[in-house]
Amino acid sequence: MSDKDDKNPFEEMQKQMQEMFKNTDISSVFGQMGATPSGADAKPEDPEEDEKTSEILRRIEHFNLKPREIRDYLDRFVIRQNEAKKVLSVAICDHYNHVRRCIENPRIAEKDYAKQNIILLGPTGVGKTYLMRCISKLIGVPFVKADATKFSETGYVGHDAEDLVRDLVKAANGNVDLAQYGIIYIDEIDKIASAVSTNGGGRDVSGRGVQINFLKLMEETDVNLFSQTDILGQMQAMMSMQRGGKQTKKTINTRHILFIVSGAFARMGELVKRRVESTQIGFSTAPTDIQDETDYLKLARTPDFIQYGFEPEFIGRLPVRVACESLNSSDLEKILLQSEGSILSQYKSDFKGYGIELEITPDAIKEIASRAEAEKTGARSLMTILERGLRDFKFELPSTSIKSLKIDRAAILDPQTALKNLLRENQSEQRAVLAAEVEKFAERFRKEYNIKLQFTPEAVEKLVEISLAEGKTIRSLCETRFHDFHHGLKLISGNTGRTEFTITPEVVENPDRELSQWVVETYQKEET
Repeated sequence: MSDKDDKNPFEEMQKQMQEMFKNTDISSVFGQMGATPSGADAKPEDPEEDEKTSEILRRIEHFNLKPREIRDYLDRFVIRQNEAKKVLSVAICDHYNHVRRCIENPRIAEKDYAKQNIILLGPTGVGKTYLMRCISKLIGVPFVKADATKFSETGYVGHDAEDLVRDLVKAANGNVDLAQYGIIYIDEIDKIASAVSTNGGGRDVSGRGVQINFLKLMEETDVNLFSQTDILGQMQAMMSMQRGGKQTKKTINTRHILFIVSGAFARMGELVKRRVESTQIGFSTAPTDIQDETDYLKLARTPDFIQYGFEPEFIGRLPVRVACESLNSSDLEKILLQSEGSILSQYKSDFKGYGIELEITPDAIKEIASRAEAEKTGARSLMTILERGLRDFKFELPSTSIKSLKIDRAAILDPQTALKNLLRENQSEQRAVLAAEVEKFAERFRKEYNIKLQFTPEAVEKLVEISLAEGKTIRSLCETRFHDFHHGLKLISGNTGRTEFTITPEVVENPDRELSQWVVETYQKEET
């Protein structure tokens, strides 16, 4: 390999750019591009962000969490998945204890260390991503999540594997010292398995290439902070050096970045099942605790992953493996009632934003959980069922006088009927609310046009009846029916000085005709 091939492309580009702009005021270039160069002309750093970053670094330097403490924290948010919580807690503690020791004694970092990168297996909606978000929040380290399907061997729409590390730096507000201790989570990793082609032509080359790119990152490598296509970033770095600013780092090392990958691995259960059944000897039987095919994921071994389509080197970089369990209706009930991040809490908060207290009875909770289990998408299906059952209530009730909503099983089974009954029971209160809206419209009209509309009780009742019959709000109804009134009334007011007009049921019924008649009468009086 020649010396030219060994050169860093970033340094080469910097030299070329320095030569290109040596007689140019680069500050003006940045001004035209709407960017602020780093270094002397950069905006001052945020002291609060600096203090926050320093605090996180101090927590990493003095990491002292125990596996049970992490498990107990996860129990507050994630239901079930006890084995996954145990495995993750131990792996996280081991990893950041090693990071702490490397910070205390840099010599330790020079020794070989098998990083405990993790692979999570399990169906969708069981809490794989949520587990990792909770852990990163507890520790405070930067966290980046991406789907493996976004990447290809040569990059897809500008994305390549190294972009994940650069995104981690962005998540750390540009602080490389903090980003180097972050967590990268890659979902849908099973989608890049290089499956054997049906025509016997070998494996999918693209999937293999992506795995190799990820493999480099998971071990230890230096990643350029600016990709070769990030011209603006490289110009900013060059400006910082030229102006004598703080020397910015060009690369970030992935030695202490923890990688977690996950996937549903839909076909893996079948592969493991065939292996287990084929190795039975004599009267031996398969494990008795297997309830369905997802339980076979717990028995997955390295050869199973290789047969599934992963390169031996790639799966070898993921030594910590754990399968998450499927969720049944009882688990989904607990998620609704016990999890601190429950979607039910979000819905209660949404209704509270309209001044409505939401209550869901135990029998309704059971029905929601049962229907969610049938959806086969785990905890994600809870929102599907809740949205389907509560969407009409959320649409109608904010415009009514109703301030409390009690959802029982019957409301989940037939929400439209339950809503009609609720509106019927509160019809008298609703009429009062609608009547008050008429007065609010008249007050807005007076403030905007300095003209007072005096609605008769009969006119108010007419508007209320139309609102109830057409399902429209009083505001929309009035603005539609009286949208031209200010022109005509201003004309009349200019001719007569009159600023107050009475709105009768006839005006509500045919506002354009009545307004035209008022204008004509005004001119007839002037002529006489």
